[in-house]
Amino acid sequence: MIIEGRVRVNGKTVTELGVKVSGEDAVEVDGHLLEQSDQKVYFILYKPRGVISAAKDDKNRKVVTDFFQDIPQRIYPVGRLDYDTSGLVLMTNDGDLANKLMHPRYHVNKTYVAKVKGIPESNELERLRHGVLLDKTHKSSPAKTKLMSVDKKKNTALVSLTIHEGKYHQVKRMLKSVGHPVEKLKRETYGFLNLDGLTSGDFRKLTNQEITALKKMVAKK
Repeated sequence: MIIEGRVRVNGKTVTELGVKVSGEDAVEVDGHLLEQSDQKVYFILYKPRGVISAAKDDKNRKVVTDFFQDIPQRIYPVGRLDYDTSGLVLMTNDGDLANKLMHPRYHVNKTYVAKVKGIPESNELERLRHGVLLDKTHKSSPAKTKLMSVDKKKNTALVSLTIHEGKYHQVKRMLKSVGHPVEKLKRETYGFLNLDGLTSGDFRKLTNQEITALKKMVAKK
């Protein structure tokens, strides 16, 4: 194809075999721009319940990367959502950004909406705002919390909880510690990102402005 003059790099026809290109170069074949496999890509996925937040699963269960079969890059989730938790998962192949976003020192807020058993009292919500013991030795950081709605007939409530930590089963453990086990859980936001316009199983690319803003979030400290 090169000898036939069908390949162009950055708008110029290439005739020499063995010319090296990088991920920054625009490569065209027969006028069609090729996607570079090492190009950094960023997506928001609305993860359904019953899906593993991993690139693969040894039990052959559905994983988040199954939704991206047509994406040439090898992408992976930033952090994890429990198998039975739905909501926003950030997907990328940018390892540097992923590691920074997951590091506790950057305090990236994540908001969850939980359906809980019982109706939380104001003093129980106040305990969550000050941090609660997750076990005998570990206490959670303070959380923003709000009672969204109640169902007195079913004795359940919807509670919004915003945290920046990501300990194992953290939201479930926090709500259980104040006497309100979680029946259903969804992550609504990750930093400034949300699920607007998406339904369960959908995904979309981040805009350039969103990518820049994410990088700025972890460049401050």
